[in-house]
Amino acid sequence: MEYRERKRLLFFGLPFTFTKYVIQEDRITIVNGFFKTTENDCYLYKVQDVEHSADLLEKLFRLGTLTCYTGDTTHPKLVIRHVRNSRRIKEFVLQESEEARRKRRAVSMLDIGAGDLSWEE
Repeated sequence: MEYRERKRLLFFGLPFTFTKYVIQEDRITIVNGFFKTTENDCYLYKVQDVEHSADLLEKLFRLGTLTCYTGDTTHPKLVIRHVRNSRRIKEFVLQESEEARRKRRAVSMLDIGAGDLSWEE
């Protein structure tokens, strides 16, 4: 299963932007631009957490914004703006990222910010 979605304008939720999102079972791909196209991929096993938000205008036009916190070097905070079916996409990303980590046997290590611990007195 995969989701193909476009970034939409906040005005009536019209898809008149040049940003496309493709969310597959193993990666998220973002394609930006019209004259100069850039394509960025992030593997789903690197996604650590997903946040869903929707302001008043987004709710009015049934849109939402997803923020994926990843371990990727190019996009540690991957933002998927103004998309339809945002709650379903969020659940899909969470389930597939967990499945991708299980397939790769990847263990996520969190930096708890202990700082510099010195054992000298």
